[in-house]
Amino acid sequence: MSLAATGAIAPRFAVGPAAAQAPTTWAGLIQSVIAEGQRFDPALVVEAARVLSRRPMVPLVATDLPEGYATLPYDQYVGIRAQPLGMIWAGENRGFTVEPLHRGYVFSSPVSLFTVEDDVVRRVAFDPAKFNYGRVTPPPPGTDLQFSGFRVSAGLERPYELALFQGATFFRSLARGQNFGALARALILRPGETRGEEIPFFRAYWIERPSPAAGVLIIHALLDSESVTGAVRMTLRPGDVTFIDVEMTLFARASLDHVGFGCVMGTYLSGPQSRRGFDDLRPAVHEVSGVQMLTGNGEWIYRPLSNPANLQVSSFQDSNPRGFGLVQRERDPNAFVDDDQRFELRPSVWMEPLGEWGPGSVQLIEIPSESELNDNIISYWRPRQPIAAGSETTIAYRQAWCWQPPERPQLATATRLRQGRGSQARRRRFLVDFSGDRLGDPALVAAIRANVTATPGTIQNLRLWPFPERRTMRVAFEVDPGSETLSELRLVLDAGGQPVSETLLNRWTW
Repeated sequence: MSLAATGAIAPRFAVGPAAAQAPTTWAGLIQSVIAEGQRFDPALVVEAARVLSRRPMVPLVATDLPEGYATLPYDQYVGIRAQPLGMIWAGENRGFTVEPLHRGYVFSSPVSLFTVEDDVVRRVAFDPAKFNYGRVTPPPPGTDLQFSGFRVSAGLERPYELALFQGATFFRSLARGQNFGALARALILRPGETRGEEIPFFRAYWIERPSPAAGVLIIHALLDSESVTGAVRMTLRPGDVTFIDVEMTLFARASLDHVGFGCVMGTYLSGPQSRRGFDDLRPAVHEVSGVQMLTGNGEWIYRPLSNPANLQVSSFQDSNPRGFGLVQRERDPNAFVDDDQRFELRPSVWMEPLGEWGPGSVQLIEIPSESELNDNIISYWRPRQPIAAGSETTIAYRQAWCWQPPERPQLATATRLRQGRGSQARRRRFLVDFSGDRLGDPALVAAIRANVTATPGTIQNLRLWPFPERRTMRVAFEVDPGSETLSELRLVLDAGGQPVSETLLNRWTW
């Protein structure tokens, strides 16, 4: 599919009061379009989104939760887990198990869960007897609270948690051997704007029962928001790299002038390139280190992240991007010295557009933060052309939850950036390490030059230190901003007019 049209940060997963269709309206819509017991067709989810788009969204404050559930402490909420009899497809050796998640804490919005078994729609009924409530008083028997989302485990002999779908349109995954970290959003609307962000949410999921030999799990979801509805199909393929193919059909209730696709969020608190006076015994605190991009014209770009003093929004213009995402490049546990969080095991998330996306920009929002619980980094693709009210839009992309993106440059990459006080009052000194196999070639290394620019500002004291035995080139320079308070830096290594490294971009504010 291709993109086409016809006609202050909160804790992880925390969103404001839920907006949803009134239960009677919602139940009637489901029954009229995708009734329990009928044969399932993905086109029915698209039709449900189309029908829903013709009605105004009705805000709903969740008042059906038992007393105290909406204010549960986090440690009590996470103690509510499904019992073995509440796990979907447990013991069937299908390669996947689904755990329905209880409502409560910040997850007050009701979500309907359905399975598709033998091509027939089956509703997953809520039953308090299928949960272990720990220290929380269970709701009365016969209560129907629906769910807040679900957790997916993969594997037969040694199952591991593969993905989590809970809250708004948030979901996250990982590759084998990793810990959960960054999270994705199926759709993002107006982030970072003074008029306020609009938060879409999933109202229902249809999960296809997997074939034991297929190794894939297919999930359909119905999206709703004040300005748009949509049908989303996600295909999960776990492994050393976990791929999630996302196909989305949107129906705009209103004009969407700031919409984002392929959104990923993560935490960046401090690191060698951006400490901002952060007082912590750990040398670095981040689960993502930078934005990586492969532009439509084939240029590889890397932009390290920062925890700025003020909100920063960056826009990287492009047309028909070939890939982008938030990556974690630091894999040395000694860089973090955190045996609890293990930031070196957090996934990189790479987006590969399927089809031509046209002109637009990769957006990067960096939000000041003092807490590692905040996802203060947001990255997504923003199309240049607004989506018109009443139109239908389709878009598709492939996510890779990985150690490093499956498509990598045959160029040296920036493995570490450090900065500190320069030789004069307002100057800033930078050290950049590039690494790559080609930097082990002495003849090539002798021909390498560093092209560095600062806009505005001037570059001073540029030096290169080659370490061919380590396949590394170190570049040092100072930036003199003059009287300016912001400078955009650009650095690339080349030899004979050809790039030897990816392009490093960075912003520094004084």
